[in-house]
Amino acid sequence: MYSTQLPQARGRVLSSSEIHKSQSGSGDLESCLLQIYHHHHQNSLTLRDQTEKAKKDAIKKAGRVSDLLVDAVNGGVQETFMNEKRIELEIRALTATVGRFMKQTDQWLAASHAINTAVKEIGDFENWMKSMDFDCKSINTAIRNIHQQ
Repeated sequence: MYSTQLPQARGRVLSSSEIHKSQSGSGDLESCLLQIYHHHHQNSLTLRDQTEKAKKDAIKKAGRVSDLLVDAVNGGVQETFMNEKRIELEIRALTATVGRFMKQTDQWLAASHAINTAVKEIGDFENWMKSMDFDCKSINTAIRNIHQQ
């Protein structure tokens, strides 16, 4: 998880007079080295904490971007799904309406056929009546002619 390499320590170069002073007292050298070590260790821990915070922040932001992308895509998919459902409902309603219109059209055709048949029958009856009228007039004329003779 963590890199085994630690960042290089930043230190200062000792001057020759400081080197002589430090050589004269080995206790000073040890304390100086310990101080450098502790300073280096403290800087490493601080850098590690900063790196970990940056990593967590980057992961959090990447998750947020991912969520936003998923929401954007899902929003379009959801809208398309809702439109599809609305279209299906409209198709069902239109199918029912077309069925009703077909039945109504069939009824109108049957009614118009019945009216047409009735008109034909009235025409036939009228012709029959004319024929009967002509026959009656012919019979009447024949009876008058017989009666006048």
